[in-house]
Amino acid sequence: ISVRTVISADEKNGKKGFSVEFAINMAHKNTVVIQQKDKDVYAAVDLAVERAKKVLRRHHDKLNSQKKVEETLEVIENNEGSDDEIVPMRPDYFKPMEVEDAMNELKESDKQFIVFHDMEDKFRVMYKKTDGRFGLY
Repeated sequence: ISVRTVISADEKNGKKGFSVEFAINMAHKNTVVIQQKDKDVYAAVDLAVERAKKVLRRHHDKLNSQKKVEETLEVIENNEGSDDEIVPMRPDYFKPMEVEDAMNELKESDKQFIVFHDMEDKFRVMYKKTDGRFGLY
């Protein structure tokens, strides 16, 4: 970070005033220019310094939040590699089934639903409802 400061006395329409200008060059960011005018030189400097603090604090917070996001993305990417494991499963070959047979099979198992072909060769889903009854799609 490099800072250039200019303090000048101005007179306009018979009124005296002071102007303070900070030009702050930050790495990986454009130049931030802060200008403040006031009748009192000390007040102008104080106001300009407060505005500069605010700009630098925002820039600092922005950099920290970007670092946190990047760290989170790295952790997610590292975890994704281990979770994308293919687990072989035994294929279930579906033969046509009556709705009553599917309901009996669902009653006997601890599954919440069963997918099957009905006798008209349509895919159907039977599921257990919370009230103990069965639903059918």
